Amino acid sequence: MLSDTKVSIIFVYLMNKSFQSAATLKFDISKLLSIKEENNYVATALSDYINYSPCAISPSLIKEADPDKNLPRESLYAALLAGLCNFREEDYESTYYLRKGIKRLDTSTFKDNTYYKSINFPEKTLGGWKLTHSAYKPYEAFVRDDLLFEQGIREIPQIGFFEERFTFPSVQQNGREWMAIKPSEVLSMQPSLDQVSGRVVTFGLGLGYFPFMASMKPSVTDITIVEIAPTAIALFERFILPQFPHKDKIHIVNADAFEYMEHNMPSQNFDYAFVDLWHDNSDGLELFLRATKLEKYSKQTKFLYWIEKFLLSAFRWKEYDHILAESSNYEEAVRNLGEEGLKIRIHKD
Repeated sequence: MLSDTKVSIIFVYLMNKSFQSAATLKFDISKLLSIKEENNYVATALSDYINYSPCAISPSLIKEADPDKNLPRESLYAALLAGLCNFREEDYESTYYLRKGIKRLDTSTFKDNTYYKSINFPEKTLGGWKLTHSAYKPYEAFVRDDLLFEQGIREIPQIGFFEERFTFPSVQQNGREWMAIKPSEVLSMQPSLDQVSGRVVTFGLGLGYFPFMASMKPSVTDITIVEIAPTAIALFERFILPQFPHKDKIHIVNADAFEYMEHNMPSQNFDYAFVDLWHDNSDGLELFLRATKLEKYSKQTKFLYWIEKFLLSAFRWKEYDHILAESSNYEEAVRNLGEEGLKIRIHKD
């Protein structure tokens, strides 16, 4: 899941001193450095806001700022958020991120989602695990989707808010949210769901949103779920799986994901693999890179990764100095730092 509180949910970029100074490079990197610093500045400010004061924009503040309701809600929200993040009005670059990234979401869009409408979530406890519900307050800020990559290396955090309270199912482990079917899950998984067909394997169970939605597609014939936590499987099998209209398509394997990828998966001839083994980008890079190295054992399978752009961002800034040192001009550096360039580097290393 994309964590919303107490954990950094927007990657705070690696800003350590470069081993390769601009003076020793063959080209001017000032523009790249400027965008990198702007990414970091905006991401840090939004991360602090969401972690520590996500409800600072409230219905009463909205009413006070626009009593006659003349302003578009997204524009008003962006202006208020810019002020709360101490962005300067004349700072076009910083406010650009907000104008591009903020979106008002409609609760009905998610309430009409097939998963929300089909699955009833009882309040149940099993060991240290609890099946329950969480909620966003009106105008509470949260990460709503994967990063938006724009203009080479510019990264726009996708921030959402509702104008009314929105409740969603979640699982807590020893009092800490472990998994939740919140808007960020629904929106960030949709591109992968649009692609899958045939035989599908998914790594990481959660509350079964991905396998549920995949099973509803006539083009998907069967779905294998690989999950290492027995209690997560027990919760799912007891309270959620029986409600699946196409539960006959679902097969659950209690195993380590990486062991399965290397030793079991090659003989299964899956068409697609969806990998979701991390809580967010803060713990996902190492797992993501490890999974990509195991793609070679199942070359007939197309691998899809949850919040891949967040993970590519983490990899981009980890490898930033090395990539610059290997690039001969600005255009090549932008290409190598871009999404496709990063994917090529990951699979080459």
